[in-house]
Formats: sequence, structure tokens, C-alpha cells
Amino acid sequence: MAVFPSTFSLEAADAVVASPGLAPSEVVDGLSSLVTKSLVAAEVDGTIARYRLLDTTRAYALEKLAESGELEAVARRHAEYYRALFESAEAEWDTRPTAEWLADYGRQIDDLRAALDWAFSPRGNASVGVALTVAAVPLWFQLSLVDECLGWVERALAALDMAPGPDERRRMQLYAALGWAVKRQAIGTPDRHGIGLQMYATARLESSTAAWRTALRLAEELGDTDYQLRALWALWADRTNHAEFREALTLASQFRSLSARAGNVADQLVGDRMTGASLHFVGNQAGARECIERMLGRYTTPANRSHVVRFQFDQRVTARITLARVLWLQGLANQALREVKSNIEHAVSINHTLSLCNALAQGACPLALLVGDFVMAERYTAMLRSHTGKNTLDVWRAYADCFDGERLIRCDDLDTGLSLLRPAIDELWRAGFVQYHTPFVVALASGLVHVGGVADALVTIDAVLERCERTGEGWALAELLRVRGEVLLLEGAPGAAVAAEDHYQRSLDCARSHGALSWELRSATSLARLLSDQGRFADATALLRPVYDRFTEGFDTADLTAARVLLDGLAEPAAMRTRGSQ
Repeated sequence: MAVFPSTFSLEAADAVVASPGLAPSEVVDGLSSLVTKSLVAAEVDGTIARYRLLDTTRAYALEKLAESGELEAVARRHAEYYRALFESAEAEWDTRPTAEWLADYGRQIDDLRAALDWAFSPRGNASVGVALTVAAVPLWFQLSLVDECLGWVERALAALDMAPGPDERRRMQLYAALGWAVKRQAIGTPDRHGIGLQMYATARLESSTAAWRTALRLAEELGDTDYQLRALWALWADRTNHAEFREALTLASQFRSLSARAGNVADQLVGDRMTGASLHFVGNQAGARECIERMLGRYTTPANRSHVVRFQFDQRVTARITLARVLWLQGLANQALREVKSNIEHAVSINHTLSLCNALAQGACPLALLVGDFVMAERYTAMLRSHTGKNTLDVWRAYADCFDGERLIRCDDLDTGLSLLRPAIDELWRAGFVQYHTPFVVALASGLVHVGGVADALVTIDAVLERCERTGEGWALAELLRVRGEVLLLEGAPGAAVAAEDHYQRSLDCARSHGALSWELRSATSLARLLSDQGRFADATALLRPVYDRFTEGFDTADLTAARVLLDGLAEPAAMRTRGSQ
């Protein structure tokens, strides 16, 4: 029994310890005797007993097992037992509640590791290791053990490449696991061969995309709809993370079509969520909201199976991220913030780290900054850092640096803010996580302007504008145009006011065409301020007042407060002109 690294059940002992020379009844009697002699500890949880050798006893017994020449045979039976166990676990994932499933199989992680160590050792059995790796992927997913999963998957693929016969189904499954796991290692440190960080990260990103394309090809050849959907989702997520939003929208459409043909309602609703997110990023906020609200209105997280393993994140959590962002863009700040708060509470309750970090990085932290609540932004960013530190998810740490950098810049701590924001933006760029890149660039440009870096700010903004034109990113285009106008005005070159006014007007047109009332307010405020500085008070009021009056909530947010102060200031010259005419 020393082959078990931690606790084990009587069933496991029967399967592993029993042999032609040792009957199952003798195993039971021997185990009972060892418990009586306090050489084995018994732990009873409800009606189930589990056993554990004391550390000193196990070390001694393991040594004796090796000396007897029986270690390899026992290790083989141990690995084969856990292969069968995790194959059952993989099948049960479809039919058992997640918490119950995890309670049963999460405790087996040490035995899983021991079995894999033996299977891929020179004296092991690689085919057992490959099968066990495939079967264990749901557990690594659920426990967010990304690095561990990646290591075993790479070893399994290497073993499969050396196997005598093709096993395309397991190859497909391994490439799918490889695709998501390697993506999480896109931000790393130089490896032992001295490859630089940027080269390392770029190679990992290319490897992730290639893995999913291979998985898709194999799934199509095998006619496996489930894995086709997984691969399409992953490629969509990859294009979304790279801010290639036109391509992402096409992939979302393919996903919806395939899931409709398959007739799975839950998958069709996941397709709605993907389409809604893509529409949000290309700038169609009304279409995005329609898709997301339809999905949330009909989607029920499967009671006995979560989409976490298939699509990486909890689908309701991810959908509500998009909804909150759309609500803010449409001028519904209070509703957006309520959505954020409720979503974070739900993400915490389901105890899935990747979903929670995503909800914080893509929803809560950005929304807090967009409404100008720096206390809330600091709290949510600290929460993101806390979970990042516990789980070494480096991409979320880079996001946290960006949020803190942006907040500090807007609080006039320019040096500290820029020192955080610039390298974090570069890190996210190398990792291929640039879907929220534009607001960070806006914050960076604002910081650069205030330390005398107007030229650098323009270069930075122009690079993102070019990318938006190429990729179809439209959701924050209005804000980019507005901020470029602000920078031009501060540059003070000949014709700066005319150029700035042109940018503000283009920003207004863009915001209106996208249904983004919040960007429209910012653009109208900037243009009204410019008109006011030129003494065109009536024009400024006529521009800003109708936009402000379309808001029904969020009047204590930073943008509406600034607009109200400007309108009050514009009212004073009007009153003075009225008194003068009298």
C-alpha cells in the first residue's frame, strides 16, 4: 500500500494490492490489522472510510517494496486503476453536479501525479499515461492547474508521436488541451536556453493557435461536433484576445451555425454570447445587447455539467461582463455597476478562479474606471491581484498593473502610474491579450501629454487608430478620436483648434452611429468646452444640453458631473447676456 502517496479507499486497495498471490479478502483482513496496530490511519467521512499510511511507515514500506522486486508490478496496477478511475470521472462529468464530482475526484490529485510519473518513466507504460492524461483534463481545468496540465499534455503528445499506431481521437483531445493550456503560459520568463521574453511569448501564442487549428482539423475528420465547437470557440477567443474582431465575428457565426445544426440549445446560446461580444467590440451595441440578453434569458447552466471545461469560463459570468460594458456605453451606468457587483458575487460563489479573474479584468475594474470611481477601482484591482498571487496567473497581474497605472495617472500620480502602465501594456501585447488595449492606450497618452510627451502620445494613438481600421475594432473608436483631438489642442500647433474640433465632431458621429451615449457625452463635453473657450456659449449649450438630457441615471459619475459643471458655467454667460440686453 506504500504505492499510494496519500489517502486511498478500500476499493483502490483491492484493485491495486490484490494479486494472484494475495486475495481481496486477505487485503481487507491485512488492512484491518494494520489499522488496529496504528500503522495505517483510518479517516471516516460520512459513510466512506479512507486510509493513509503514516509517513515513516510509508517510507519504510516503499523501500521494502522496491527490494522485493514487486514495485513495478504494483505501480502498474496503481496507474491502470487510476486510468480507469479518471476515465469514469471524465464520463461522469456529463452527469454529476460539479461540486459533488470535484469532492470525489479532487482528492485523487496526488495519486494522479504518481500514476503519471510512473507511466512516463522508462519502466512505465506510455499508452496508460496518454489515456490518463486525456481523462484528467477536466480535473486540471476545474482546479485551474494550467501549468501542470500543460506539462503532462506535452509529455503525452511526445509519447503518442513515438507510438506504433495512430490514435487520432486522443491526439485531437490532447491538442485541444494543449491549446488552452499553452495560451495561459504566453506571459513567462526567458527559458533556460536564454530565449528572450518576447520571442518566448510569441512562440507560445503561435503554438496555441496551431494546436487549436490541429484540433479543429482532426475533429472535422472524425466528425466530432463537440470538439469542433471547442476549437471554434478557442480560435474565436484567440482572435478576440488579439483584437481581430472582424475575424472573431466570422468564427462566432460559424459556431452558431454548427451548434444550430447539432441541435444543442445550450451551445446555440453560447454562440449568441460569442456573437454578442463580437458585435460589442466592432461597435454594434444594440445588436450586442440583443444577443446577450437573449442568451441570459434562455441559458441555464447545466445542473450536471458546466461549460467551463468545454469553453474555459462560466458562460453566464462571461455574458454579464459584455452586458455591463454595453449598458455603460448606452448611458446606463447604474445598471452597469449593479450588473458588475452581482456578477462578481456570482463568480465568487461558483469558486472558479479563471471566471472570477475574467470578471474582474474585463468587467469590474474597467467599469469602475469608466465611471470614475477610483475607490471601487482600487478595491477590485486589489481583489484581482489577490487571486493572481494565489494562482500565478501572470496575465491577470499585468491587467492589474494596467488598472493601477491608469488610476494613478488619473489621480495625478503620473510618474508611478506611467511606470506601471507602460511595461504592463507591453506585456499584454506580447501575450496577445489586447482586446482591452485601447482604453489603456488612452490613459497612457493622457499621462504622456502631462509629462511633456505630446509627440509620443500622438504616435501611440495613431498606431491604435490604424489597428482599429484594419481589424474592425469600433467600440472605443469614438474615445480614441476624442483624445487625439485633446492631444492636438494641447500641442498648440497652428490650426490646432480647427483640427481638434474636427476630431471631436468625428468622435460624436462615431459614438452616435454605434449607439454609445457615454462616449457621445465625452465628445460633446470636449467640443462644448472648446466652443466655450472661443466664446461660442450658445453653440456649446445647444450641443451639450440635448446629450446630457438623454441620460436617466448615473448623474454622480465623473462624466455626467463634468458635463453638468460645464453646463452650469455656460448658463452664467447666457444670464449675463440677458441682463445686458435688458
